[in-house]
Amino acid sequence: MAKIIYLMGPSGSGKDSIISALKQQLHPESGLMIAHRYITRDWQAGGENHVELTDAEFALRESLGLFPLSWQANGHRYGIGNEVDAWLHANHSVIINGSRQHLPEAIEHYGEQLVPVLIAVEETVLRQRLSQRNRESAAEIEARIVRSRDYTECLTKQFHRIENNGHIDSAVEKLAVLVNLLSTNGQRR
Repeated sequence: MAKIIYLMGPSGSGKDSIISALKQQLHPESGLMIAHRYITRDWQAGGENHVELTDAEFALRESLGLFPLSWQANGHRYGIGNEVDAWLHANHSVIINGSRQHLPEAIEHYGEQLVPVLIAVEETVLRQRLSQRNRESAAEIEARIVRSRDYTECLTKQFHRIENNGHIDSAVEKLAVLVNLLSTNGQRR
């Protein structure tokens, strides 16, 4: 059975970098799809391959039911398009860059097909990464750290945890192993 591999983690955890590196390793015959997100943010901001929408475009698509999952965070709106459901229906597993806060909605929509994966980062590493991006004040960074801690402590569904504190290759390898495990036996460990 095809799965939704639902990556979550704080901004600065490296989700986009992990997805990008994994994409370079994928073989076409794997059938694994990587979903892009629809975001009300400049398409050149942040390094994520996403589709930029205005607030009005996003609201229209949302009202037409084109997003099985959508949420608001950090001043932007995020959506996952219906193509994800079509890929699942065609028996292709999909990696989604998701939201910890909206995991319950994802579970409600995808049920047992959803495999939550937390990309975890030690607070000192996260603080350093966020500071290096130079997008937020020290107070905003600390607020993100606290929010990250709170979200992680509130996760109630069993999830896979991948540490990304060092070189990214280790986290990419762990995700690749998980993807292969899911594709070979269709079961969670």
